[in-house]
Amino acid sequence: MKYAIYGAGAIGSVLAARLIEAGEDVSVIARGPHLAAIRSKGLQVRSKLFGDMLVRPPATDDPADIGQVDAVLVTVKMHSLPSIAPKIKVLTGPDTFIVPFQNGVPWWYFHGLGEPWEDQRLESVDTGGVISRNVDVRRVVGGIAYCSAYVAEPGIVVHRDSNRFPLGEPSGERTERIQALGRSFLKAGLKAALRTEIRHEIWVKLLGNVPFNPISALTRATLGEFLGHPPTRELVRAVMEEVRAIAAAYGIRIGISSERRIEGARRVGGHKTSMLQDLEAGRPPELEAIVGAVIELAEKAHLDVPNIRAVYALAKLLMDPRARTGSPVDAGSN
Repeated sequence: MKYAIYGAGAIGSVLAARLIEAGEDVSVIARGPHLAAIRSKGLQVRSKLFGDMLVRPPATDDPADIGQVDAVLVTVKMHSLPSIAPKIKVLTGPDTFIVPFQNGVPWWYFHGLGEPWEDQRLESVDTGGVISRNVDVRRVVGGIAYCSAYVAEPGIVVHRDSNRFPLGEPSGERTERIQALGRSFLKAGLKAALRTEIRHEIWVKLLGNVPFNPISALTRATLGEFLGHPPTRELVRAVMEEVRAIAAAYGIRIGISSERRIEGARRVGGHKTSMLQDLEAGRPPELEAIVGAVIELAEKAHLDVPNIRAVYALAKLLMDPRARTGSPVDAGSN
């Protein structure tokens, strides 16, 4: 299978290295010093699960250099997707499919849900419809990344743990394309369970991400610290119950208890969430995809979610420069 990996940062680099080692044809789209290092020295991935890997994929910052592929794996963060969406077209042929691996609620969430949701759009993640105008939603295969990795320095990625990439058609069908993708991932040693209800997987991840990420960023605390503190632990539980209610409004019953999810995260201990890491590094956080879009889903379902809104409001003030200057900021659906 011929792949283009759009956004060869930490997760994209792990996918690239494993697929190349499995014999797949992989090109990567990156930028800046990381791209320069890949071109000059190759891409090095140091993995606790797979050992050290050094691969030399064709690397560019212009997808037109690659041309049409069988599958595009999109591993940029959600807030970067509108800027790259118009550039994805040059990678697509008649049967090309696109697998977005982003945190939070995906821009394609309503596709295939039927009435009354089919024509809905999430403004918080697809502002102005930029993504949906440029990416044919019928090409989309749902994907979720459970993979802890980071770029240690340009050209070098450290893969710490986890290797799960659940996949699923938005329609729930077991299509030929998703079965081919699953076989390719499995050949590469990637745990790629094919799900008939990929949205359930999305909500399982949101159950933790919606409270953990912004609360960690607000408190500057690790998972072990704020989940070991009874007041913040109770706030996490309250947020989780609101997440459950929103999921239920869209027909999803989250199949893991809040207490089990909390306790599992607490045992991780000194881990900083991705949102806290982004905040400390001066990178834009994924607040809208992880929290803002969940509030927008609650609004569409006419649900009151005061705890999520309170956490979002504080995180927005912390992370959005416009909020600090008094410029208008749409709370919940921007």
